[in-house]
Amino acid sequence: MTTHLHITSWVLAFILFGLAMMFYKQGKNKPAKILQMILRLDYLLILYSGGDLIMYYFQQSYMLGEVIVKGLAGIWVIAAMEMIAVKYSKGKPVMGLWVQFAIAVLIVLVLGFGRLPFGLHFMS
Repeated sequence: MTTHLHITSWVLAFILFGLAMMFYKQGKNKPAKILQMILRLDYLLILYSGGDLIMYYFQQSYMLGEVIVKGLAGIWVIAAMEMIAVKYSKGKPVMGLWVQFAIAVLIVLVLGFGRLPFGLHFMS
């Protein structure tokens, strides 16, 4: 199962995203661009491992509606991170994207940890 790979890759993505934003804020564009490229490679790991988990859920017939919503919300998180990084690097406003990012992360965490079978079930 790729649960550990999936969790490790999205934790790494959040760290890389935070570092890239920090470098952009400090005006260090070259290190931020490098981190953004590494982050894009990490997105591929997230998509691969997430897709593998979705296929496992489909084979087991676990809560298919929630699995689909979590998968779409996960793609939404990746898209929001990418849009924030690109717009921030160009000096454009990103407040609405931060709100979208927060909502998408909340949906993903609630469904991933609280509802689906491989989660930690904090909410039960």
